[in-house]
Amino acid sequence: MSVTSSFTLSQYASVVTALRAAGCVFAEDEAELLLSTARSLDEASTMVRRRAEGLPLEHVLGWAEFHGLRIVVDPGVFVPRRRTEFLVDRAAALAGREAVVVDLCCGSGALGAALAAGLDRVELHASDIDPAAVRCARRNLVAAGGRVHEGDLYEPLPRELLGRVDILLANVPYVPTAEVGLLPAEAREHEARVALDGGGDGLDVLRRVTERAPRWLAPGGHLLFETSEAQVPAAVAAVEGVGLTATVVEDEELYATVVVATRAG
Repeated sequence: MSVTSSFTLSQYASVVTALRAAGCVFAEDEAELLLSTARSLDEASTMVRRRAEGLPLEHVLGWAEFHGLRIVVDPGVFVPRRRTEFLVDRAAALAGREAVVVDLCCGSGALGAALAAGLDRVELHASDIDPAAVRCARRNLVAAGGRVHEGDLYEPLPRELLGRVDILLANVPYVPTAEVGLLPAEAREHEARVALDGGGDGLDVLRRVTERAPRWLAPGGHLLFETSEAQVPAAVAAVEGVGLTATVVEDEELYATVVVATRAG
């Protein structure tokens, strides 16, 4: 056990038992995270109770590990998924050492923060329609000098970005409305519906993003978004329908599918 010395092995074992009883598959790992984060026994007890009641671990901790960073995640805000690190890796490979970056549907701002951390120079903007997500993203993007805007997709972005964006990250919701109820309880009960529900076929928001992307992308700029394997044909059609070139990349280990849409140089 690598938890802090503030807690005994007996206390650690009690936490593991409570988490197992609540159905936490990785009870030992979660116990270490909770006890290493808690500053007192009372706080640890509260955190364990909240986790046992079904609150996402990241909301209990107040942070999520993403692409080597500790990202602040406030209650109700979409928790960044590990598979989305693949999208960041693809964006980093295209960005070079400096870039103008926009993170749409930014949630906690995890994607923008992770990409910016690997660049020498970045002009970073992010937007989200959810006020809670905007407040959270501002906390995460301060170090990168990022500006976070509240509003619907492109609407709140500064107009001077038109035709200048090198990397457009769009972690849009892509779960079909009828399937949102099938998501794990941690997501459907504790994350904003707007961050999950992608409409009838899951691609409503994506189509709105792709429709206006050519106006915002710089020549040779790239739009990157995640989708499901089954949605790839429709997603590619949306990209090609607005004159962008689509490339599909996958990571089988992370079960991640990313579409890269490129504006001609």
